Amino acid sequence: MDRRQFNSFSLGAVGLWATLAHQHAYALTLADLTNTDATKGLKAALDKGASAAISQLGVLDGFLGNEKVRINLPSYLEDAAKLLRTFGQGARVDELITSMNRGAEAAVPMAKDVLTKAVQGMSVQDAKGILGGGDTAVSQFFAEKTRAPLAVKFLPIVTQATAKVGMADKYNQLAGKASELGLMKKEDANIQQYVTGKTLDGLYFMISEEEKKIRQNPVAYGSSILTKVFGALK
Repeated sequence: MDRRQFNSFSLGAVGLWATLAHQHAYALTLADLTNTDATKGLKAALDKGASAAISQLGVLDGFLGNEKVRINLPSYLEDAAKLLRTFGQGARVDELITSMNRGAEAAVPMAKDVLTKAVQGMSVQDAKGILGGGDTAVSQFFAEKTRAPLAVKFLPIVTQATAKVGMADKYNQLAGKASELGLMKKEDANIQQYVTGKTLDGLYFMISEEEKKIRQNPVAYGSSILTKVFGALK
């Protein structure tokens, strides 16, 4: 092969490589994902995120031992709690806080079926819109779709846990007065509803944390569909 032929061959090879690279790059864009891949990717992300959140929260100290989601008394009642501690009632306050978090830990495992069913009604456009959204688009979507039904499922479990503590009634009395004065939200004036709301906040927060990890490094999860779909967002 003379120099002219070699140069021609080299230019052709470079052109072919550039074409293949362009096609590969195009194949990894969100727009080029099939509807099936987009939906599968989202389902996989939901399963991973929900399972991880539930496994971390639905165990002993899942809430109580995690500062990011630990359920504390509303800020307005902190002063009352400090006063009770001054009068030697600190153990009762701690018991109340522990029961609040234990209720959350017991309720969270009930979420898996509701979260899983929510994806079944998701449209293809919803899936692609979520995949192209921000780092917490999946968790935000499911919060909108599942918060109301999960609150119904969680409330009885939370009620059972807090009913064992006499301080729960004291909380409701103090919080009720605070609500009447406009010092706290009405829905937070009942300990059962307050803990239920905080349990849901913690669940969606942990799902969002897992979603961020999936988006940032899908390969680490050992799933080809996650790698393909979320890799297209890079």
